[in-house]
Amino acid sequence: MSWDNRQGPWGKEQRPPEIDELLEKIQERVRNFFGGKRFPAIGLLVILGILLWLATGIYQVNQDQVGVVQRFGKYSRTEGPGLQWKLPSGIEKVSKVATQRIYQEEFGLRTLRAGVRTEYAPERQYERESLMLTGDLNAVLVPWVVRYRIGDPYKFLFKVRNVRETLRSLSEATMRTIVGDHSLDEVLNKRERVASLVQKGLQDALDGAESGLFLTTIELGKTNVPEPVQPSFNEVNAAIQEKEKLIYQAQGAYNKVIPEARGKAEKMIQEAEGFSVNRVKRAQGDVARFLALYDEYAKAKEITRQRLYLEAVEETLPRLGNKYVIDSDQQGFLPLLNLGERGDRP
Repeated sequence: MSWDNRQGPWGKEQRPPEIDELLEKIQERVRNFFGGKRFPAIGLLVILGILLWLATGIYQVNQDQVGVVQRFGKYSRTEGPGLQWKLPSGIEKVSKVATQRIYQEEFGLRTLRAGVRTEYAPERQYERESLMLTGDLNAVLVPWVVRYRIGDPYKFLFKVRNVRETLRSLSEATMRTIVGDHSLDEVLNKRERVASLVQKGLQDALDGAESGLFLTTIELGKTNVPEPVQPSFNEVNAAIQEKEKLIYQAQGAYNKVIPEARGKAEKMIQEAEGFSVNRVKRAQGDVARFLALYDEYAKAKEITRQRLYLEAVEETLPRLGNKYVIDSDQQGFLPLLNLGERGDRP
């Protein structure tokens, strides 16, 4: 079969032979359906229109999506990924919701271009969003990023009119509340703890609003004080560092002196305990010796008394130095004036 290129690849009627055969088959089946009567062309067009209308019920749901079907505007069902079918257009409508995609909202900063070197808009343009007051009445700039996904498509579509604005309002309110409950030092140095508290509080607020959103992470940006108060803040930091330095020096002196004092105290305690034990033992020995003497004294009182007397005299006399015995009938001491000279004997 030769074709005239000037008339198109399908001849004068501009239709391929396969389409002619297909139309003939469709007309033949329609005639058979209506009892062999010839069906008008307009009826065929109506049938084709109905088929096309029914074909509007076929739709595709991607792997990271779900399809939420509404029948006459009312929620009907949720379909999973794959090729799906619904009632034709005008009866049922499908809304595709990406439940596995991660979205983010930025506060106090804006990303101009993401990449290896991410570019951000000047922070001053959005300083009002991140300017807050801490619990100790200090101004601080706290930019942050909220990352989330859609956890409940039904709530996301039908429970909240403007989910994005609701998320931004609740996020800002929660962040200001948490920052207002902490000091400036905690906000600057305990960012992970602040982010964790904000994520928990914001998730509770989103659940209470039935937003259908699930938070994945909340990341705090570079927290700092506003530029007008930066010099005062630097002075405060210098004072704090000086204070910590003095504290460390005092702790070093404490760690040096206190153990030494404790060692001396322990030594004195041990010496006192040793002295106490010695005195007790000596007292016990004296008591035992006295009791032994008493037993001997009870057996022979006169002999024991004389022995004790002699022992006492023997022990005492050597301590008296030189001893002089003078006759009671002596009338004068002139002959004895040299008694104290060296070499004199009693």
